[in-house]
Amino acid sequence: QVQLVESGGGLVQAGGSLRLSCAASGSIFSVNDMGWYRQAPGKQRELVATITDGGNTNYADSVKGRFTISRDNIKNTVYLQMNVLKPEDTAVYYCNVHGAVLRPFRPTTDDYWGQGTQVTVSS
Repeated sequence: QVQLVESGGGLVQAGGSLRLSCAASGSIFSVNDMGWYRQAPGKQRELVATITDGGNTNYADSVKGRFTISRDNIKNTVYLQMNVLKPEDTAVYYCNVHGAVLRPFRPTTDDYWGQGTQVTVSS
């Protein structure tokens, strides 16, 4: 129904930047909330940032001022610009879609997840 493909992860030194992208595809008219979560080894998955279809954003306190989430509603794509990266940002980052309108016209509140992309920040 909804497939999410992430890209942009990698290895970067502390203080550097990375940009993650996630494109939603499938039998969809539109998607509702989009977001990024992350999971570090031995820790639970946590919210990084979310954005509504209207552009309202929400960030974890740990990334405020450093990360910026944005989206392209035409392309059903969400981005995460990560600046001033720290070693503690190292994790697998997962794209999330919460709610969508599926073809032919079926609203859903289901959650969809990408496969994850590794971000490693070296000190």
